[in-house]
Amino acid sequence: MIVDTHIHTLFSSDSKMTINQALQKANELGVAITVTEHMDLAYPEPDAFVFDITDYFNEYEKYRSENLYLGIELGMRQDCIADNSTIVMNNQFDYVIGSIHVIDNIDIYNEDFYHMRSKQEVYHQYFDSMISCLKTYDFIDSLGHIDYIARYARFENPEIYYNEYSEKIDKVLKILAQNQKAIEINTRRIADPATLEALIPIYKRFYALGGRIATAGSDAHKPEDIGKNFNIAMNIAEMCNLKLVYFENRVPHFIK
Repeated sequence: MIVDTHIHTLFSSDSKMTINQALQKANELGVAITVTEHMDLAYPEPDAFVFDITDYFNEYEKYRSENLYLGIELGMRQDCIADNSTIVMNNQFDYVIGSIHVIDNIDIYNEDFYHMRSKQEVYHQYFDSMISCLKTYDFIDSLGHIDYIARYARFENPEIYYNEYSEKIDKVLKILAQNQKAIEINTRRIADPATLEALIPIYKRFYALGGRIATAGSDAHKPEDIGKNFNIAMNIAEMCNLKLVYFENRVPHFIK
């Protein structure tokens, strides 16, 4: 069964989707889902993008099955390593995504992050932050949306091109490969041919550097986005010789 491994429901500050809406949509599509609520410790806006993990398990444990897995999406930053590690080690998550959302205590979504700065400067800092965190966040299972910054960057062409940032991207991919971590094929943007053209060389390079597994996640915050563009994600994985997996009890399982 196909598993959408990146879903946000009411426990995420930016989602209004209920667990029942998510399950209903997944059932209609014939897919399984992994709920991965946002946990961005020390987020610059108080009480945003954090949730009560005890409540999360108390409310959602009854739904846990071969159709629904319980995970978390951690916002990786250097000043939260110990606390994030404690969260993972003290809870029975099926799956842990590590993502870069905040740099220098500014959300990448925020226009201020790009003010009076060149694309080269901003993107090098983005990858430097990713490299630094991946060296210490050995307790994640997959790197979330490597192209996250391209969603929000205030540049005429926000795409990430491997040939422009190959040195930094290689460092990211080598760490993942050496630690046998997955890379996420985030499906939010891949219907755009320009995005697809930019991302495929990165996924191919991951395989060349020893990476073997990938997760596919819609990053859905509303029911209609669950499973979106998964046919494209499956084609990307096949084209790049990567095996799609989902995680149960932190163990990868191949999607057949």
